[in-house]
Amino acid sequence: MKTMKRAVLISTLIIIIIVFAACNIGEKQKGSTEMTLYQKIARFSPTEISADISKLTDADKKALDKIIEAARLMDDIFFRQVWKGNPELLQELLKDTTAEGRERLHYFRINMGPWSLLDKNEPFIEAAPKEKPAGANYYPEDMTKDEFNNWLALLSEKEKEQAVGFFTTIRRSADKSLKMIPYNIEYKEWLEPAGRLLKEAAALTTNKSLKKFLTTRADAFLSNDYYASDITWMELDAPIDLTIGPYETYMDELFGYKAAFEVFVTIRDDAESQKLEKFGSYLQDIENNLPMEDKYRNPKLGAMSPIRVVDVIYAAGEGNRGVQTAAFNLPNDEKVIRDKGAKRVMLKNMQEAKFNKVLVPISSIVIDPEQRSNISFEAFFTHILAHELMHGLGPHNITVDGKPTNVRKELKELYPAIEEAKADITGLFAMQYLIDKGLLDKKLEEQMYTTYLASAFRSVRFGINEAHGKAVALIFNYLSEEAAIWADEESGTFKIDDTRIKQAVEDLTRAILTIEAEGSYSSAKEIIERYSVINPEMQNALDCLHDIPVDIEPSFPLAAKSAGSIR
Repeated sequence: MKTMKRAVLISTLIIIIIVFAACNIGEKQKGSTEMTLYQKIARFSPTEISADISKLTDADKKALDKIIEAARLMDDIFFRQVWKGNPELLQELLKDTTAEGRERLHYFRINMGPWSLLDKNEPFIEAAPKEKPAGANYYPEDMTKDEFNNWLALLSEKEKEQAVGFFTTIRRSADKSLKMIPYNIEYKEWLEPAGRLLKEAAALTTNKSLKKFLTTRADAFLSNDYYASDITWMELDAPIDLTIGPYETYMDELFGYKAAFEVFVTIRDDAESQKLEKFGSYLQDIENNLPMEDKYRNPKLGAMSPIRVVDVIYAAGEGNRGVQTAAFNLPNDEKVIRDKGAKRVMLKNMQEAKFNKVLVPISSIVIDPEQRSNISFEAFFTHILAHELMHGLGPHNITVDGKPTNVRKELKELYPAIEEAKADITGLFAMQYLIDKGLLDKKLEEQMYTTYLASAFRSVRFGINEAHGKAVALIFNYLSEEAAIWADEESGTFKIDDTRIKQAVEDLTRAILTIEAEGSYSSAKEIIERYSVINPEMQNALDCLHDIPVDIEPSFPLAAKSAGSIR
């Protein structure tokens, strides 16, 4: 293990020396020629992601095989959710065996489609539409927002709920009018066999909670009712910690209503999970002290939410597309959150890979030399945890114009970016609050702000068309405007102003929480348009990072790919 760590350190130092030298002699990418496909692929560093499964029982190992087989089917569904033309285009790409053709296929698989996620969704295949459909393949491509809203107004209340719900697609009838198709019908070809495989896995495992979740989730694939299986997922207490199904709504850039299929097959780290459970007992205290008006607070949070630290052994669907997930907070169903809370899952082996291969080299280029020693994995890991915890705090179910509603519905397509910004900035606020209370180590106070600053450069490289990148750009520019972040024009490096950062974080936390509490679409639009941009100082620094990977491209040795897989 020590030899491996030494090798990682040496390779990281080599990257730092090369990139630092290149930046100092002016070899920036400003105005350079367009990147080749090879260079675009090279932004993702090939990385093996694995875990120790030696402690699993023989029964669970057999169940694991079935689970992974079911997980692959989620790739097939998600692949079709991205764009209706994906299956046909894939067949054409497979026919091209030239070196250039193999590169196109490789990058197509990374993006799960013909648009480069890191390049503002620019198409890299001529056959693809120039504009990525905002509604993905959840709606007819020719449908406008007005058409949808006019159709919605004609529906009954129950039908409206289904139309804007997570688990229906919108299609056209023979007469070109709009209609709903539930996921269990739309994706029957894959959900039925996936359900059978999950039930076969349930029959193999001896763990009662895993058996229950596998069974209820298999039933949900057929019924399109995910509530019961979300509850059993919240209660899952097993060495195999599985997340599988339709969850996130980021890909629906038209309304933010529809859920994409994803999978994380993971092995639970019991020791790390127990360390972090203590955070759960402070959530109500943090909620009670958030910087917002008392009327917006939740005086009684749901049941204590589980916190899991896990190692990934296989990911699929939206869980393995472009920039890799480091942690997540699910489910998104407000009813489940109200009744049971939400589960925070920390993907530790993914986070370690990102920290070593991306964040450390970035920090050695963009952070002021005097503050570089503040970069730490503990601060990186703890802020990601705080981010996920804060998704469950603050406004969710709200009242607008005297009517009950929720933040997601009011902010529509702006919700993902605002919610990610909320989780990031309130994550910093919460960490500072726990440090001031003596509940977190004081050394994290300097580390967390500097590490977050370095991580901001990592995140905006994902593209500010994407919710996370947009959110981080918003925070970076706000803190810079408040002089909590300083740019050195001569060196091009950045540092935190310790005398201003705490107040600036609190002020932005208040502003974003108020936007959500009021369900103000106009205020959300205003703050995004003002701050979610790349300013010249940041762009200059980003130009120095072109030889550092943007993210990792994972491979999963414990889950050998089957023939015919999209991947």
